Amino acid sequence: MKRTFIIAALIGLLIVPATAQRKKPVPKPAPAIFAILNDGKSLEPIAKIERGTLLPLSDGDDDAPTIKKFVGAYYKLNTKYKLVFGAADAGIVTVRSSSPEAECSRNFAEVTVASTRAKLKGMVMGLATNAIVKGSGVRRLPTAAERAEAETLVRAEFAKNEIPAAVAKNLRYHNLTALDLDSDGKAELVGSFWVEKAAKERALLFFIAEKNAEGKYEFGYSEFRAIKESEVMSEDITALDSGVYNELLLDAFDYNADGFAEVFTYIQSFEGAGFSAYAKKNGKWERVFEGSNYHCGY
Repeated sequence: MKRTFIIAALIGLLIVPATAQRKKPVPKPAPAIFAILNDGKSLEPIAKIERGTLLPLSDGDDDAPTIKKFVGAYYKLNTKYKLVFGAADAGIVTVRSSSPEAECSRNFAEVTVASTRAKLKGMVMGLATNAIVKGSGVRRLPTAAERAEAETLVRAEFAKNEIPAAVAKNLRYHNLTALDLDSDGKAELVGSFWVEKAAKERALLFFIAEKNAEGKYEFGYSEFRAIKESEVMSEDITALDSGVYNELLLDAFDYNADGFAEVFTYIQSFEGAGFSAYAKKNGKWERVFEGSNYHCGY
């Protein structure tokens, strides 16, 4: 009996250290969505996905420990994310470097993008995620007929906001993109247009347009803004001509798996970036998320 007890005790001594050495599994970071900017070279956080809802993920103005924890969770060297382009999985985004001590990009990552069809450059941007991605894969330039319909709508909207026809005649745009958000074979149009209202003033229009029952395009969502040079931080209105303060398409992503991809946008400012997401609910488009990411003072 005594010998049996001694053997059992020795076995216990062997087992306990082995159990103690086991490491607890590192929890996976929450599903998240990032903007791919700077010609496909930079990753910037937008939101995390929690029970089909978008919540703030990281702000560059967070304290140092919070930023460090975020970078450690999402930006480990060679971490790979799915490239979202045309609401579909279109390639791989790989983290190459990041620094929570960087002066103006503490929650950024430098990345490379591998894709056979997405060419990210200038106003053609995208999304990255570690969540499941399902979508049509349609992202293209509009046809001549689609562009003509969109421009007619834009001029009418400018007229409603007291932009003279002579001014609205000279439409300019940063992008006009055709997407199939619900995979029904009918393209929705997302656009960012502007006109030179005056030498020191610009009028901006962001919109999502879709076909109605008659097969004609109409605005599902639109937002008009008029900005004077005195309201621009740099005091130079021409900054808007290059895209600053304009709401621009990133891409679309069905983050809540309801079969209808939501539209994600980006606004560049002088102290950071603004991000929004738009969803169609009960037949109407609405903004379902609005966030920002502070970079540094101008």
